[in-house]
Amino acid sequence: MNEDELKALDKEVKKLKRIATEWAGQMHDLVEERLPAAYKEIPGIAQSTYDACQAWAEANARLTAAQKEMQG
Repeated sequence: MNEDELKALDKEVKKLKRIATEWAGQMHDLVEERLPAAYKEIPGIAQSTYDACQAWAEANARLTAAQKEMQG
């Protein structure tokens, strides 16, 4: 992986982290402001939050591996 690819992957990780944080914020708002009346929203928001966090974790693992490769 070259330097430009590493920078692009770093940018992707940051974007995915922002998306995961936004979903976590929606989950927080649901808990703080709309429950118990909006309980039916829990599965959808929880799944979207989980998926976003998983996408971030996978990209972050690729970034960490690439950074180690560049150093070693």
